[in-house]
Amino acid sequence: MSSELLRVVMFSVVMAVLATAVMLPPGIALAWILARRSFPGRTVVETLVSLPLVLPPVATGLILLRLLGRRGLVGRWLDQLGIDVVFTWKAVVIAMAVMGLPLLVRAARSGFEQVDRRYEQIAATLGATPSRVFLTISLPLASRGVLAGAVLGFSRALGEFGATVMIAGTLPGTRTMSTSIYAYTQTGQDTAATALLAAAGVTAFAAVFVSNRLSATPS
Repeated sequence: MSSELLRVVMFSVVMAVLATAVMLPPGIALAWILARRSFPGRTVVETLVSLPLVLPPVATGLILLRLLGRRGLVGRWLDQLGIDVVFTWKAVVIAMAVMGLPLLVRAARSGFEQVDRRYEQIAATLGATPSRVFLTISLPLASRGVLAGAVLGFSRALGEFGATVMIAGTLPGTRTMSTSIYAYTQTGQDTAATALLAAAGVTAFAAVFVSNRLSATPS
């Protein structure tokens, strides 16, 4: 594999890792809330979280482009602060995080739902604060589900194409494995596209394998 292709692979992995780090805090919070709380509008929140799974990725990318572009609701504010997002590596991270978040939330929510609430109640009766109960009881006991979700979110981020190409394009410095495979195929560079396909396939297989092992109920 050439140095150019290696750079693409490393860039994709680094961006996916950053995206996973970005999606973890809101993903864990949403998973816990959906697993533990009943409130008006809960179904709406569940639907919004899952929406990137059913919307065409390019539609999600267009929404992000409208939000983060210089004339967008968020982009206009960022532009005043001198922060460029669209067609930069930041856009890659955001697109990956948005597309991977639903898988993280689903797996982590399942992990929290499997935690015996009696342990949380006992800790609370002993004087533990809600945050301490969460950090010392709920999160550790749900850690397999959270880790499985993080790995799934990472693998989804690594394979993201539609939203990424809309908001980050295929410019030098924003090319991921997916967008590079598309670009190489369009220009007839089949050998390079095949090499990246193999790298993406091996990485995705390993990530899904690890996620399945973490999701499996211990015997």
